[in-house]
Amino acid sequence: MGQSAPRVVEADRSQLQLRPFDLDSTLPQDHRARLLWRAVETLDLSAFYERIKSRVGTAGRPPGDPKVFVTLWLYATMDGVGSAREIERLCKDHRAYRWVCGGVPVNYHTLSDFRVDHGNALDELLTQTLAVLMERKLITLQRVAQDGLRVRASAGSGSFRRKKKLKAYLKEARAQVEAVKKLAEDPALSAREKAARERAAREREERVKAALGALKEVEAKRRVEYSGGRKAKGEPRGSMTDPEARKMRMANGGFSPGYNAQFATDAQSGIIVGVSVTNSGSDSGQAPPMIEQIENRTGQKPKAYLVDAAYTDKTSVDALDAMGVTLYGSVVERWGKDPFKPQMTDSAAVSAWRKRMGTEEGKEIYKERSQLSERVNADVRTYRTMDRMLVRGAGKILCVALWNALALNLMRWFVLTPIS
Repeated sequence: MGQSAPRVVEADRSQLQLRPFDLDSTLPQDHRARLLWRAVETLDLSAFYERIKSRVGTAGRPPGDPKVFVTLWLYATMDGVGSAREIERLCKDHRAYRWVCGGVPVNYHTLSDFRVDHGNALDELLTQTLAVLMERKLITLQRVAQDGLRVRASAGSGSFRRKKKLKAYLKEARAQVEAVKKLAEDPALSAREKAARERAAREREERVKAALGALKEVEAKRRVEYSGGRKAKGEPRGSMTDPEARKMRMANGGFSPGYNAQFATDAQSGIIVGVSVTNSGSDSGQAPPMIEQIENRTGQKPKAYLVDAAYTDKTSVDALDAMGVTLYGSVVERWGKDPFKPQMTDSAAVSAWRKRMGTEEGKEIYKERSQLSERVNADVRTYRTMDRMLVRGAGKILCVALWNALALNLMRWFVLTPIS
């Protein structure tokens, strides 16, 4: 006798379900999102609130709490998420992101704008975190290492044009702006369509103007570099997509439009104490301004400074000596000469630096550089959001670098002094 058909409970996805729950119960007490929220609550975010136009007693729709957006971007950066659209999706599908939102509605437009519209506030936030960590004796600045990270810009190599072509594009863009203005009386177009077309034409004109402005900077720099009679290869070109980007050699050995992000890291704690962004492909001359930035943030200069050979031009060596900072930097061997022996053209500071790097103590201290700077560079490129930029312009790139520095510093904070 055969068996009867099996009985099972089948899926019924059309049935309505009422499941009462609270967001706070969805995360364990030691979850990183909770730790991050408590850390952000200890910081002064008044600079983010000052720009809010909606005030008590006045009309206007209130925006989302900046504390939520700060925590969202820091948490996303820790996760290596650099896309505003992806964060919007996660705020719907991921319990940790939903918990951070706490019912505050978010969209990718608001998230994207918030990420790059608060450069000064982010800079102040980094200074605040360093002050807290110094107060807890976690940062000593006995030794600080600096290195540059070349990041790919959101622009293609094909976006670069010579002056003649840019001037022709500018003429076309201006004609397009005038043509769009004439559409203002066209009843077939809605007000939104007219505004969109006018904005697109205006932005194209502004980009071409910016590219021509960048071209002037490149030409001025070339006049200085080739003042000795050498001739430059080809005409200078400017990018229509990201006028501030410059072609530079990347980690893979090729040349691409990019920026040079600089990070300075405290040796004892592994905490980033300085951040800057330039469009120069060279690290030469980057150390003195970074030391000034560190002093402005912390109130003191590093005792010892660790850099690679790209930073040890004679001008920088003299500048660091004048600042009272002991330099430990790689010495390049040339023409078979002893690199640690002072040369006739060396200043007193350069001679002292050469002798210092020839000692066993100097070599041992210098070994710490790669453990610090290269680890930070690898971290932000591989695990955070400094691989390829999704924003354009040096100011916005600096904001992304600051988000990464803050995220890494808070992660170190959690390790060194867990927040209860």
